[in-house]
Amino acid sequence: MDVRIAELNLFPVKGCRGLALREAMLAATGLQVDGIGDREWVVVDAEGEFLSQREYPMMALIETRLTSSSLLLKAPGMLLLDVPLASEGDVVDVRVWSDQVAAVTQGEIADAWLSSYLGVPARLMRFDYQATRLAAHRYTGQVDAPFKFADAFPLLVTTTASLAALNDRLRHKGEAAVTMSRFRSNIVLDGAPEFEEDYFKWLRVGPIAIRTVKPCARCSVPGVDPATGEHSAVVTDALAGLRTTPDGVMFGVNAIVVEGAGGALRVGDAVEVELRF
Repeated sequence: MDVRIAELNLFPVKGCRGLALREAMLAATGLQVDGIGDREWVVVDAEGEFLSQREYPMMALIETRLTSSSLLLKAPGMLLLDVPLASEGDVVDVRVWSDQVAAVTQGEIADAWLSSYLGVPARLMRFDYQATRLAAHRYTGQVDAPFKFADAFPLLVTTTASLAALNDRLRHKGEAAVTMSRFRSNIVLDGAPEFEEDYFKWLRVGPIAIRTVKPCARCSVPGVDPATGEHSAVVTDALAGLRTTPDGVMFGVNAIVVEGAGGALRVGDAVEVELRF
């Protein structure tokens, strides 16, 4: 089986558009480019609760870009927002699901920009570099797997064949095919049979070893069209018809970095796959 990396995607701001990369450094916390990690920033409400496309699908239209000195955000009807990487704010606690996470405020201008676009009081927060957030040991065993503002794990892996199977079902129902951007995965693999990711145990690229820990239960976010920011149940209903389990509707697998942190991943890299059986 010739499995290769088809896509690498970094999401600087949780819930906003990501960056397609040709190459990325793999940190223990997930993909990283020029020192900026995946889900490095999060948008929260006035109470410090994270906001996502689940409640605010228009977040899908917030474009992100990184320069050597800034995070840039762009959205329809809004001026370009420049958030200096050197911003030093107050450290406060924010909430991502059941986790209280230390975060650094990013300034009143960023907060006003997000509040204006979303229509609710909102604040931009950056992960506190002195903080540590670990994935649940009931899934990672004895491995400490740090991550930032992602839902629960450092990496999400999907495959092109599984997306093709979903698109076949959509076309059979007379619906348009969708892209992988709806699933917000970090690593997309080509060459594995459809849904074989359910049985992945290890992924190895040279000295890098990635261990899958659990299938990814999907919420309503795949129903958000990344081109329009509008939600429809068409995609999630089609996925439910294919992938419903006792634990939910599944697509992709969560994973942690076990060996080789600090190494590089590149689109086109061959991936050695070890299955669970």
